[in-house]
Amino acid sequence: QVLGEETERELMDSFDSIIKVFTVAASPNWFMPWQTKQQRESTGSGFIIAGKRILTNAHCVADQCHITVRKHGDPNKYTARIVAVGHECDLALLTTDDPSFWEGTSPLELGGIPELQDPVAVVGYPTGGDNISVSVGVVSRVEPQQYSHGASSLLAIQIDAAINPGNSGGPAILDHKVVGVAFQSLEGAENIGFIIPVPIIEHFLDDVTRNGGAYVGFPALGINCQALENGQLRTYYGMAEGESGILISKIRPLTDASDKLMKHDVILTIDGQTVANDGTVPFRNRERISFDYVLSNKHAGDSLTLGILREGRRFDVSVTANPLKQLVPIQMYDMLPRYFIYAGLVFVPLTQPYLHEYGEDWYSQSPRRLCDRALFWEQKEEGQELVILSQVLQDQVNQGFEALCNLMVTECNGVKIKNLSHLAELLEKGKGTPFQKLILEDNRVIVLETARAESVHKNILERHRIERDVHV
Repeated sequence: QVLGEETERELMDSFDSIIKVFTVAASPNWFMPWQTKQQRESTGSGFIIAGKRILTNAHCVADQCHITVRKHGDPNKYTARIVAVGHECDLALLTTDDPSFWEGTSPLELGGIPELQDPVAVVGYPTGGDNISVSVGVVSRVEPQQYSHGASSLLAIQIDAAINPGNSGGPAILDHKVVGVAFQSLEGAENIGFIIPVPIIEHFLDDVTRNGGAYVGFPALGINCQALENGQLRTYYGMAEGESGILISKIRPLTDASDKLMKHDVILTIDGQTVANDGTVPFRNRERISFDYVLSNKHAGDSLTLGILREGRRFDVSVTANPLKQLVPIQMYDMLPRYFIYAGLVFVPLTQPYLHEYGEDWYSQSPRRLCDRALFWEQKEEGQELVILSQVLQDQVNQGFEALCNLMVTECNGVKIKNLSHLAELLEKGKGTPFQKLILEDNRVIVLETARAESVHKNILERHRIERDVHV
């Protein structure tokens, strides 16, 4: 694709607002949660928006220790800090307190969602050089995609231009306005990249403003649905001729939907929009999109009106949507792992980052039962966690218990445990008793003589060079 001369001049005018981001990061070691891994350096792109802020990708600054930024044509680097970060939508806001950085810059304006076949210019600092780079492609698709960094499904724009490492966080520009943020490419394909569209960017910025600088996240109803494309299904559930909708197959506990909806309700409409039998709603020029798109325009605590068919009755119900709480957290950037050590027994809450330590093929390499729980189990009460014995720092006091690693802990001293903090409390209370007894899955048992465990606890930590025995 070739840009016109006027468009090229407008594009060059924006270069002063496009930033190179330098990040030094250190990720936690989830197998040894008292340590961090070796520092690594990476670069990304970003651009200035209103309010003396820099918008970039969250994955460019995840687990950061130090961030610097550099303007186009400026040899100096400026220390930056994070204002807000949303790993779910892969967006982050940065700023620098050095007033000289902002001299000669102007914020870029946000546009709208481009039409199919519109040419967009992706500007940034991809690897392979130090200067600014421009790649031009056309919009080929607009629909929800899996965001690899945040493991979420949100609206994205597919373009036929490669998004290379270092390009991430750079703007996609059309008619002198930003229509997206470059963030990922399609693995195994050439010249297919994805940009985060303006509605997702605006949702992130609004969320940060609404919540005093903190990012809360995209809400969800907490339901699973089945398409009703089979006419026999529609007849069985009492749908009229020409009526369309989707069938609720599962409702998550601890959601407003669990109080107001029932399994096998039929959703006919969502906020006044008719839901088709394949689960889509109208979108732009004769396009259709998953009904989840309506949810992505809402904020935490907002309500949606659902048209419901239940046992022949048609009625509307208002359901409040909130971000879902995962029993096993999917992503945990910018935080230290939580752990508790007692007599060499290392207890941690089960998280997906813990399973990711088994390698890229973690789904096959990690313990099968832990993997299934991480993917399919749901939180049934507030604050619930799955606590596992992750490893045993061997000593005579815990000899033989190493075979119980990666098993879930269910009870401590006769009390069913709720989470890691609860386990730590129960073991602390048990210090006045002769024995500490733990029940693990499959009714495996750990018994420790309290006095003996206390006498060797500090020595075990010193031998393994561990400064703290708890971070909960």
